[in-house]
Amino acid sequence: MSKVRTTLTIDQAVLRAVKHSAARSGRRDSEVIEEALRRELGLDLLEQLWSRNEMSEKKATELAVEAQHKTRRKRR
Repeated sequence: MSKVRTTLTIDQAVLRAVKHSAARSGRRDSEVIEEALRRELGLDLLEQLWSRNEMSEKKATELAVEAQHKTRRKRR
């Protein structure tokens, strides 16, 4: 996965907590921040689910279209 550099403005207390967590775990500040964002955004859970998925993209699309059709209102 490619990384990009960014600048953000955060509360000093939050940055202090990030630095303490990074120091305790032997990681970089950016790793602690990225992990927290992934967890908050649910990306870690999605990646776990996707890694266990054995359904083909074609079958997933078919199921999605079928579900969409079932939930649409019937025309009168």
